Amino acid sequence: MKLNDGTPLADYAKPYFVAEFNTSHFGDVALAKEMIEECARIGVDCVKFQSWSAETLYSQSYYAENKMAKRFVKKYALSEQQLLELAAHCKSKGIGFMSTPYAVPEARFLVDQCHVPALKIASMEINNLDYLADLARMGSALILSTGMADLCEIETAVRVVQDAGCADLSVLHCVSRYPIENTEANLRNIALLKDRLPGVAIGYSDHTLGLDAPVAAVALGASVIERHFTLDRSRIGMDNQMATEPEEFAEMIKRCMATWHCMGRAERQISEEELRQRANMRRSLVYAGDLAPGTMISKDDLICKRPGTGIPPTEVARVVGKTLVRAVEGDFLVQPEDFQ
Repeated sequence: MKLNDGTPLADYAKPYFVAEFNTSHFGDVALAKEMIEECARIGVDCVKFQSWSAETLYSQSYYAENKMAKRFVKKYALSEQQLLELAAHCKSKGIGFMSTPYAVPEARFLVDQCHVPALKIASMEINNLDYLADLARMGSALILSTGMADLCEIETAVRVVQDAGCADLSVLHCVSRYPIENTEANLRNIALLKDRLPGVAIGYSDHTLGLDAPVAAVALGASVIERHFTLDRSRIGMDNQMATEPEEFAEMIKRCMATWHCMGRAERQISEEELRQRANMRRSLVYAGDLAPGTMISKDDLICKRPGTGIPPTEVARVVGKTLVRAVEGDFLVQPEDFQ
């Protein structure tokens, strides 16, 4: 698949790193800009915000029972003008801007006005099939998280999105708890999703602490690595305490990229440098002892030792049965001119 800006995503391709800001900007645009700048500095490909509003996230009945909830949502919500400002700041710093919409108008604004590389769809929407179809019809690349979803729900959601016309789709394995232990990451689901969703780029939305899980996900071929980001984990916030600070995030990228480079390709490839090692490290046919001219060479007359500059062991059949035309010394390489 390709993102809207032309960036390719594919299993085992160079991973695409997304820094999830969630509420770690605390509704402060200046802080959000500082976060963007830090992400650009450490090599993040794209930052991600949330496009919720008090009207699109929860029902009034929920607010009636949870008196503080609406105030909380409004505090961390970003207006369209603020999102445009942050998208422009990302562009000026050479880093991608994404946000998760919670209603069709929010999604349309992100595509048409903010020119996002993809619409990132939250795990909570996996069974909101009409909404998924509406997003798929916008002509944008989609990235869909799968926390809380069973395999049947994931396959149904992907089918709905593809049937609605989305050709560029990435699906992220995700466990929707904050944080999770490494033992809960269940990264083999990446391989499962690749098997069950052919043609879909599979990534990983990480909620672990430490760096083991994202690095392992890259080894499993994850095309996207998404992780929560903050400038200061000590601040009290919704998910801020489990978010990753800049230097640790930079280390994650470094380790993931080192792992990606180690993975290479599935095709068997031998470099010229490695081929040259054959002469040093492989064995050649060597005489087991001194032999006189006229001797017919038997297999017992031959052993194999380094270096690999002589006749290789695989060609022993063309030596056995030959007659020596000169005397040869034991423990010396067999030479083609030794025999008829």
